[in-house]
Amino acid sequence: MKKLNQFYINGEWVSPLTKKTLDVINPSNEDVIAELSLGSVEDVDRAVDAAREAFPEFSSTTTGQRISLLNRVATLYQARLGEMAEAISQEMGAPAKLAASAQAPAGLGHIMVAIDLLKNKAFEESQPGYILRKEPIGVCGLITPWNWPINQIACKVAPAIAAGCTVVLKPSEVAPLSAYLFAEILAEAGVPKGVFNLVNGLGEDVGARLSEHPDIALISFTGSTRAGIEVAKAAAPSVKRVTQELGGKSANILLSDVDFEKMVKQGVNACFLNSGQSCNAPTRMLVPNSKMDKVLTIAKQAAEKCTVGPADQEGVSTGPVVSEVQYKRIQSLIQKGIDEGATLVAGGVGLPEGLEKGYFVRPTVFGNVNNSMVIAQEEVFGPVLSIIGYDTEEDAVAIANDTVYGLSAYVSSANKDRAISVAKELKAGNVHINGASTNFMAPFGGYKMSGNGREWGAYGLEEYLEVKAIIVG
Repeated sequence: MKKLNQFYINGEWVSPLTKKTLDVINPSNEDVIAELSLGSVEDVDRAVDAAREAFPEFSSTTTGQRISLLNRVATLYQARLGEMAEAISQEMGAPAKLAASAQAPAGLGHIMVAIDLLKNKAFEESQPGYILRKEPIGVCGLITPWNWPINQIACKVAPAIAAGCTVVLKPSEVAPLSAYLFAEILAEAGVPKGVFNLVNGLGEDVGARLSEHPDIALISFTGSTRAGIEVAKAAAPSVKRVTQELGGKSANILLSDVDFEKMVKQGVNACFLNSGQSCNAPTRMLVPNSKMDKVLTIAKQAAEKCTVGPADQEGVSTGPVVSEVQYKRIQSLIQKGIDEGATLVAGGVGLPEGLEKGYFVRPTVFGNVNNSMVIAQEEVFGPVLSIIGYDTEEDAVAIANDTVYGLSAYVSSANKDRAISVAKELKAGNVHINGASTNFMAPFGGYKMSGNGREWGAYGLEEYLEVKAIIVG
């Protein structure tokens, strides 16, 4: 069992000021894999002090110096890519193949994007009558989730450092192994003292203090909408910048001219990827009512081909969900869908056959779902797909937009221009056409209760900068 009993503050691994620990559980087998020390308000304060003291010097570094630093980080990250994938697989249950092909490489991808952006970034421009400067905002508090742990850490830390900011990171206490490894990489890369600080802990302690701390200029939070609201409330008195990437209930519109055999299978698999634990998962599949019976047959076959099992078992496509708490919540929502009268096409409540230990959910498909049902409106965050019928294209757009969320959406059509036309009508921060995958250079973030601000690419870097106009007479 690993001992994660220190925090990284001011360039050193230090012991917490109070002794409080939490067991880290492997969701595949329910074994305790690590003991994690939990931080206090006082631990946050000393980390923020270190970041504040480091900011003046680090914010004055050249673009070239920050590129060199990030290049060292990237090189060391690449060398430990396999170790990172294994840590993620153990801590949150991503199948080994997914952890190695997507989860771990995502962190490296965001670092490389930050490097590329810096190479051509102008932080000062002369305009007619004024000089425009973009300056690092200051000390940044970063709160990250467990579902794509290193992806969310790197997409915040890399642009913050690229901008010249200093940071205090609070990763999820549920999945801290990857964050610990990332801190080791940054330390080995020679990140200056105080520029990067890691304090583990609970949201109500460490997260709350970061959100309210008067010396933090920006708080970047990824997690549930409920928690995001509390972060914003805590941040309000100090009028700090708040960027949030929150929940989602993304619609996947299959227009009438698609290859249904191909796109339904693709949609089912995309929904179940990462055990459905992705905020941008296409969890509402919208199909023409005339095609509903055909779609349900294809979806049932696709769901039943999913191989559920421990993350380290070869051939597994769907691992466990992250915790017992999540498992019980998902089970209650599946039962709610049954009680509401949706057609249970595949899956259902209970553990998959042959699995008696671990937090495994049966890949579940509901058909003939009404968009007013709980399973169509509430983020399940598990391998559960709702298939909803529509009559016209306008009807599909209205259903897709009928949600408090607006993170992502998906549109498929044999006519790309038709799909793009529909995409323009959707209230979502990013829309994928014909199954297009994510792009780290494109901005990521949502409308409505899916959050505010953007991450990834050039827009993600801008969040860590203040704009100053020097008016020249």
